[in-house]
Amino acid sequence: MNSKVAAFDHWIRNDFVELNSELERRYWQQDDKANVDNIGTELKQQLQAQGREYCASLLAQGNTDEGFDRAFDLLGNVGLYLAACRRHGLSDPDRDSRSPQQEASALAMHIAASIGVVPRFATAHLCTHNYAVNGRYKTFTDLSAERCFIDYNSKGILAFKRASEALIKVLPLGVSHPMALALFAAAEQALQEVKSSNQKLFELLDPQQFFYGVRPYYKPHHVGSQVYRGANAGDFAGINVIDMLLGLCQANEPAYGRMLVEKFLYMMPEDQAILRDTMRRRSLMSEFLGLPASQQRQPWYSQHLQAFLRLCQLHGDIATQHHQQLVHSYIVKPAEQMATKHMGQLTASGPQLAGLLQSLTDLCDRRAGVQRDDIVTSFDQLETLRGRL
Repeated sequence: MNSKVAAFDHWIRNDFVELNSELERRYWQQDDKANVDNIGTELKQQLQAQGREYCASLLAQGNTDEGFDRAFDLLGNVGLYLAACRRHGLSDPDRDSRSPQQEASALAMHIAASIGVVPRFATAHLCTHNYAVNGRYKTFTDLSAERCFIDYNSKGILAFKRASEALIKVLPLGVSHPMALALFAAAEQALQEVKSSNQKLFELLDPQQFFYGVRPYYKPHHVGSQVYRGANAGDFAGINVIDMLLGLCQANEPAYGRMLVEKFLYMMPEDQAILRDTMRRRSLMSEFLGLPASQQRQPWYSQHLQAFLRLCQLHGDIATQHHQQLVHSYIVKPAEQMATKHMGQLTASGPQLAGLLQSLTDLCDRRAGVQRDDIVTSFDQLETLRGRL
């Protein structure tokens, strides 16, 4: 790591965290905890000026060609800075036509274009590719709620990845292969870990601290003249690989397909490749449905199908758990207490809360195979398979 990159990284891990943390403490002391106007002005100016100086120096230095990992890590640091500026009202898509942080925007766009990702911080920067120094990884603040959120999101993502890798390995073997049963079991174990990790998160994470002190760093913001949505915990291939290989969601269904296209650049390049490959694959559900009656009478069939259906049920249960506990407890309920003037900039994805909730409900119902007349779900196919047991 060259000296300028190292100096910026040190600032992100130290002074940057201290400035954000102090600002969060001041916001928290207000009756209107969502207000950031006229609070800690000197700290905000210090954060913006220091970050601008580092970014301007790095922009002048140009591409040092230190490889993807270095570039992606640097992009994360620039992205954290831009997200913090947005959180503290130093940029605002409703007010500005382009990012006021010109040097950081130019640097972010230059790096992102060279490595094929979105020019802002993404989930991977805080979860799966967040390099720890002396046991501490990068955060915005020193708030325990933020570390709790990152820790359990990371555990869930890594477990989802393990489940998806197991299912991918079934493809060249076929659902009747003896090893398919072992791979279904590995996927089931990983999904059980996701469910347990989520439950632990809901037990430990304080809704108010998350809503007011963590969530605002994930808001949409400008990079140059373009507004990019906030990072999302689902911005990795694994969860969608599971959706599609189980046959619970289809890439050619318009709403789901749009979601896949929209999230590509928010993922690591290797995840982009995995997702593209999965989109052209036949689902394991289709393989089970297409088996002739003669095979359905074989001893292996019932055992393998039961294991597959347990995976479908578990994946749907996790989606319902996330929707009912995280979305409603950590976003909807706290939002009911928030001043109306802040509602327009509530969500990380950009749409108003009602629109976001509808799209999340639809996605949850697809993953759970709920019977719906207005969207495509796998309800009928699951009923057919259950009837064969």
